[in-house]
Amino acid sequence: MKKIFYIVLFVNAITFAQYSNLGTAGAQFLQIPVAASAEGLGGAVIASVNDASSVFWNPAGLASVQNYDAHFTYLNWFELFDLNAAAFAYNLGEAGVLGVSLISFTTERMEITTEEQPEGTGRYFDAQDLMMGLTYSRFFTDRFKAGITVKYIYQRIWNETAEGIAFDIGTQYNLDFNNFTIAMSMSNFGPDFQFDGPDLDVIHLKDPDYPVSRLTPAGLRTTPFALPLHFQVGVAMDVYKDDFFKARVGLDATHPNDNVERINLGTELTFFDRLFLRGGYKYNYDDQDVSFGAGTNFPFGESVVRFDYSYSVYDILPNVQRISLGVRF
Repeated sequence: MKKIFYIVLFVNAITFAQYSNLGTAGAQFLQIPVAASAEGLGGAVIASVNDASSVFWNPAGLASVQNYDAHFTYLNWFELFDLNAAAFAYNLGEAGVLGVSLISFTTERMEITTEEQPEGTGRYFDAQDLMMGLTYSRFFTDRFKAGITVKYIYQRIWNETAEGIAFDIGTQYNLDFNNFTIAMSMSNFGPDFQFDGPDLDVIHLKDPDYPVSRLTPAGLRTTPFALPLHFQVGVAMDVYKDDFFKARVGLDATHPNDNVERINLGTELTFFDRLFLRGGYKYNYDDQDVSFGAGTNFPFGESVVRFDYSYSVYDILPNVQRISLGVRF
């Protein structure tokens, strides 16, 4: 019943929406925010992100990785789906920084029901989404850096699949004033996708009124769908900084191809470069306004380990918690 309730909520949101493009893009798992530190700032991070998690927000930020950097995130999406994400970056010296990334979005098996067997058929289906990316980023001047990601996207619902290639690009430009940074990113640029698979195969009787009419193998064709193309511009700056405390704010303006324009605001307070407190506000979102989080880092041998947590507050749907682990070595 809980699953049915959530599905009804999604259908109502689409039905009563005033924006004509709402719901026109597929592969929506690509729009789920990855990294607890970023979501704790309300997603206002494209001008600040500078570790391995940059591959999920702005590939230009990857150029700041000095040696090796790894990132892992886990979240349970609305108590229905599990999202696991990982990224790894390696500095190639003057050649730039290379990164690889993975997102896996899965749900548990569900029993198949039909009109004749509404209580269940004894057969089960599941679904899985997958993204694998390869990112390259580098400094072009001492203030300007840019990056690009090519990624393979795969979706499966039972035996039907859709797959293809998409691209992300991004830039960051730093000014000599309170670490003020201007950034741009474009995500999920690629061709339309289309589901296909053996469950769409049918046997067609051309003329049911003609007794000797032959059965003809045929197939159902699904409607192609666009990827969730997403364009963002953002700024970030330090509003206060001393030897023990720093306050940084960020603002992103976003333009998705399947929804209205939105604004993300975020603030991060840093204490002794070890403890981080974060808060974010999302403007013009239908289901979410605020998020907050915290993080810490500590030395471990010759490495630095980062731990981050965020909590996203939703109006009707279940709130979402994220846990992220990072290692820089």
